[in-house]
Parts: sequence; C-alpha cells; structure tokens
Amino acid sequence: MTLRLGYGTNGLTDLRLDDALGLLADLGYDGVGLTLDHMHLDPLAPDLAARTRHVARRLDGLGLGVTVETGARYVLDPRRKHGPSLLDPDPDARAARTALLVRAVGIASELGAHAVHCFSGTTPPGTSTDTAWERLADALAPVLDAAARAGVPLAIEPEPGHLLATLADFHHLRTLLGDPEPLGLTLDIGHCQCLEPAPPADCVKDAAPWLRHVQIEDMRRGVHEHLPFGDGEIDFPPVLEALAATGYAGLTVVELPRHSHAGPELARTSIDFLHEAVRRTGKGAAAPC
Repeated sequence: MTLRLGYGTNGLTDLRLDDALGLLADLGYDGVGLTLDHMHLDPLAPDLAARTRHVARRLDGLGLGVTVETGARYVLDPRRKHGPSLLDPDPDARAARTALLVRAVGIASELGAHAVHCFSGTTPPGTSTDTAWERLADALAPVLDAAARAGVPLAIEPEPGHLLATLADFHHLRTLLGDPEPLGLTLDIGHCQCLEPAPPADCVKDAAPWLRHVQIEDMRRGVHEHLPFGDGEIDFPPVLEALAATGYAGLTVVELPRHSHAGPELARTSIDFLHEAVRRTGKGAAAPC
C-alpha cells in the first residue's frame, strides 16, 4: 500500500508558510494542502506572481506535492465567513467568488498542483433549491473552463450544511453540468462519518472514479467537528486500505483547521497515527520519504 500523506496549512496558520512547509518536509509528509489566505499565499496580494514563484521553488526544493485549497474563511469579505459564495443572491458577489477560483486554478498550474479544491456554500435565506443549483452550475462554468485549459482538475467538496453536502449531491451537480471532464471530487473522510449513510470505507469505494483530492481527520456521527485522530469514531485501517485499492494518486491531507494553536505537534502525531493505521491493515506501509 502506498498513500501520499499531506497536512493542511489551514491547521498551521500560526506559522509562516516557509516554516510550515519546512516542518512538514522534516516530519516526512509527501505534500501539503495549501489554503490560499492572507497569512500564507494571499490570492489578492499585488505581488502574487512573485510569491507564487517563491512557493513553487520552496515546494520543489523540499520535494512536496501540493493541492490548492480555497476554504479560507475571510479572504474575500472580512465580515462574512466564507462570503460571498457561489450561491450569493448578488451576481457581482458570485462573480467575485468565481474569479477567486479561476485565480486559484492559475496558481495551481504555476505550483504544479494536482487539483484545486472548492465547495458550494450554504443556500441563502429565501432562495429555492432549484435556484441555488442553477447559480452553482452557472458560477462554476468559467472555473471549469479555466481548469480544462490549465489541465488542473477542480475537486468540489461535499460539506455538511452546504447546498452540495453529500456524494449524492455531487452526482446531481455532475448531471446538471453534463459531466464535464475537469470536475472531480474532494472526499473528506470525516464528513463521510458525520453525514453519509454508508461507512467511510464504502464512501471511498463509491467515490473512487471521481476522486481528485482527499481530506482526513476524525469525526463523530452527526457532529461536524474536525477532531484529531483517536478523538472520534472512525476506524481508519479499512478507510486507508480502501483508498489504496482505488489507485488514487493524489494527496490525503490531514484537515484540522481549528487546531493551529497546536499545529506542529498535531502534524507530528497525525503522521505517526496514519503510519500506524497503514501498518495495521497488514498491507504494507505509507509511501517512504
């Protein structure tokens, strides 16, 4: 079994990006889930091109792979968490989110990333479900065009509480859009435990043809709270065995966005936990560094 393990920078926000990347390389991670945000790689910075080149050199020098993530809480609006979204009633606001995602695709291309992550957002009050799906499909069209040109897949994440919350919702979007080739899936293992009717290992098997990015953490049924490994209910060896069996070649990124205060220590204990979980499958070891 070989899995490429990463750690999300949204769980290392108290560190400078160069320091965070160095930490992950020293701990033996294969890559990083890089959230575009003001404290690390700011997608709205005037010197974005130079910063992106620097990060690309840093990643290359450390031998780290990368997925570009776009879940920063206040990158577009300092007063609205994750606002504006792709479902915003204001067309200009939706366009701002679309433009950010198009920019993320460009950054991903410069970094050699294997995917760009995104999510739908929550349905605004007073908005019908049909209207929300129409807005989502329309807002993603330019992003998918950019992804096709760049050769970088867009990996949308089912997020509890969002319009697109489940694997079934992902397939609904695929149908609405005509199953475009650049559209793939971010599968969050904790979200499977929280919300999906099937066990997480079965979710992995069901999602395999569309997997472009994987996030992993512990979680409890019915509670959307990202937990360090061992604090939730997930049995991880079957999940990791199912992931390896799919042939998925991207990163499996630890996602602990509310634990930056303990980020360096959790990065260490997380990779130790995942290596041990792989050994417990009896199928081999995680990819060596």
